[in-house]
Amino acid sequence: MSVIECTDLSKRYGRLQALNQLSLSIKENKMIGLVGRNGAGKTTLLKLIAGFIRPTSGEVKVFSGNPFNSLRVSANSIFIDDEMSMPAALTLQEILKEAGRFYEKWDEELANRLFDYFSFDPRAYHGQLSKGMKSTFNMILGLASRCPLTIFDEPTTGMDAAVRKDFYRALLKEYIAYPRTIIVSSHHLNEIEDVLEDVLLINDGKVRLHLPVSELKEWAVGLTGKISSLRKWTEGMEIIHENEAGPGRAYIVMKNDFSPDQLQQMRQDGIESASVSASDVCVYLTNRGEGGIDNVFHRHELV
Repeated sequence: MSVIECTDLSKRYGRLQALNQLSLSIKENKMIGLVGRNGAGKTTLLKLIAGFIRPTSGEVKVFSGNPFNSLRVSANSIFIDDEMSMPAALTLQEILKEAGRFYEKWDEELANRLFDYFSFDPRAYHGQLSKGMKSTFNMILGLASRCPLTIFDEPTTGMDAAVRKDFYRALLKEYIAYPRTIIVSSHHLNEIEDVLEDVLLINDGKVRLHLPVSELKEWAVGLTGKISSLRKWTEGMEIIHENEAGPGRAYIVMKNDFSPDQLQQMRQDGIESASVSASDVCVYLTNRGEGGIDNVFHRHELV
């Protein structure tokens, strides 16, 4: 069953086109990584799914209904980001208590164990916390709520490396024990790819890729060799990244549509092939040019 369905979804803020006829489907009990550059439309998409804003055009359905101002969606989902505000009069312990009254599947024991593990003062107030500690407290809310749809928008903002690792570990353990649909928006795909099932890459308000992490790791191939040899194998094909690899040589990345026999023939032509990390694939697919920042300085043309 699909928890989220978006069809030709668009959102415009004045002259800014945040989403442009985006379509996607997310099934229940999936751990999804939402990635893309700043301004790609990630937060806008998540706010539309959470029902915080209306689309300009197109349709979004969550639990088969319109999420905007929906009590059903509110009761069965939680949206965690670094801009969350809490009632100023409530202490952290009181916030956890009120969350337990609202979320049907709230796990008080888990919330308290995480609260103690990260050394929070129950008498402290949310507004007094550092940015990293706010993100950590917000993470506790997201995990302990056990909502069927849990959304984390850049949840590790301000966290140090050790706390980020703790978060990813806790996220994975929770998901395994209590499966639900979890969307994690992050700039650190290399940190979270091991806990994800699928990756959703958006660029310029559209879906660029949506596939399992295992397939994304095999999606592209990196080729290194003489430019003349590379030209023979890549003529007429889309190159998603290229840069210099020495005099008369280049490194290029392209979709891996080559057969094992073709890769073997390339090796005979002096071309080395290597896998490309999922994180690098996402970076290359959203670069403004084939060579990324190298284009500002210099690049070899293969055609």
